[in-house]
Amino acid sequence: MTNVIELNGLTKFYGKVKGIEDVSFEVEEKEVFGFIGPNGAGKSTTIRTLLSLIFPTKGSATIFGKDCIKHASEIAMDVGYLPSEVFYYDGMKVKDLLNYSASFFKKDCKQKIEELSSLLDLPLNRKIEDLSFGNKKKVGIVQGLLHSPKLIILDEPSAGLDPLIQQTFFNILKQENERGATIFFSSHILSEVQRMCDRVAILKEGHLIALQKISELRKDSYKKVTVSGTLKEELDLENVTNRQSADEHTTFLYKGDVRKLLSTLAKQHIDDILIEEPSLEEIFLHYYQ
Repeated sequence: MTNVIELNGLTKFYGKVKGIEDVSFEVEEKEVFGFIGPNGAGKSTTIRTLLSLIFPTKGSATIFGKDCIKHASEIAMDVGYLPSEVFYYDGMKVKDLLNYSASFFKKDCKQKIEELSSLLDLPLNRKIEDLSFGNKKKVGIVQGLLHSPKLIILDEPSAGLDPLIQQTFFNILKQENERGATIFFSSHILSEVQRMCDRVAILKEGHLIALQKISELRKDSYKKVTVSGTLKEELDLENVTNRQSADEHTTFLYKGDVRKLLSTLAKQHIDDILIEEPSLEEIFLHYYQ
């Protein structure tokens, strides 16, 4: 399988402050690859270095087998990028901005713009300054995909999108992947990563600490449990961590048989229970401290 992205010892320091250090991994062609870690882990720094928006302190990276710095403009023709925050010319209409973006590519993007805008319910005739944050994010999605790129790089892509539009967006990404696009998906929301990705690279404090198939990440996943009521100080359960109590509400992380968890809690004086996926930050707190 051909590698679309290769990082070799990629390092970026901002003066004496570390962004990322000695990061190495590969992303295969047509793969949906997750890049995860808590906020501040170095995900955006890695992406900006890949896109030649900032230069590495040392190490190297290639996209399509081409050096990311030396061939940045050539690579950009086949890459779609959605940053975590989008900023545009406020006075421009959405359709004018998208047509301007399309003019950089040597192809007719009109049909793709219309198709994506319709799916996302994007108001093309409104000015950027009149859009909500969610609609501005939609503009970023269309802008990133309008030229049918071979590689799609997404940095916290669902922030600001309502649940219905998120579902539409993920369906669009699946279609792009089926078309043959490779997707590099950066997020700190575990459920999004589990939903979309084949493999994940896990970043912490600028270092790559794990490279896993998503099936392995699921197998090792903890659940976040929130209980309303009175619990004993000690529960007859293994693999309970990060327990916190306040105002008759207790939260903890649990890894194990859910049936045993429910059986144990049924013997307690509880009023309600919520079992959900923890955030990556919560997983990292107990996994990697």
